[in-house]
Amino acid sequence: MVITKQTTMGEMLRYDMGIAQILADAGMHCIGCPSSIGESLELACQVHGLDADEVLRDIHAYLEQKEA
Repeated sequence: MVITKQTTMGEMLRYDMGIAQILADAGMHCIGCPSSIGESLELACQVHGLDADEVLRDIHAYLEQKEA
C-alpha cells in the first residue's frame, strides 16, 4: 500500500496498526475516535495543526524500517 496525504486514517490503521504510534507521537491522540477514521491524513494534520508532509515522512520511515 502506498500511503499519501489523501489516505484515510482508517485505511492506514487497517494496513498497519504500528502507524498509530507514529500518529500519537505527532500529537494525534484521538486516533480511535470514530470520526477520525474517515479523515485523510492531510485533513487530520490540518485539524491538529501539524505538518502533513512531516507526519507522512515519519510514517514512510517507519514502514521502510519495518521492511528492512
